[in-house]
Amino acid sequence: MQLSRMLSTLTRRESGLTLIETVVALAILGAVSVTFLSGLTTISKATFIADEQTTAESLARSQMERVKTTDYVYGATEYPPAPMPSGKDYINYSVVITAEPLNNPDDGIQKITVTIKHFDKTIIKLESYKAQR
Repeated sequence: MQLSRMLSTLTRRESGLTLIETVVALAILGAVSVTFLSGLTTISKATFIADEQTTAESLARSQMERVKTTDYVYGATEYPPAPMPSGKDYINYSVVITAEPLNNPDDGIQKITVTIKHFDKTIIKLESYKAQR
């Protein structure tokens, strides 16, 4: 009889411990899940920002090369941008190209600034010089 009482007592304790263990395991699983989902969100945002920066940089470099190969315009304050490449990568990007002569009057050297915006937020400004040759 004593043995059956001890088994009965142990069985009741084990079921209580099993419930506590289950609650603790669910809490740990929930914490891990929240951390994992938070990490996915951060990675997704970082990927978007990196893609946006890479696209803007590529666009800025191609626009700058185009400006450098066009004819020099004395007294110019801006140059027209090249047509945007087709494709979904360049949707909602805009280009502004400004020119500023280094001396007054313009002696054949201009500071060129290419500004790339995405959704009206400046992503990159690329500066270089253009000279009359």
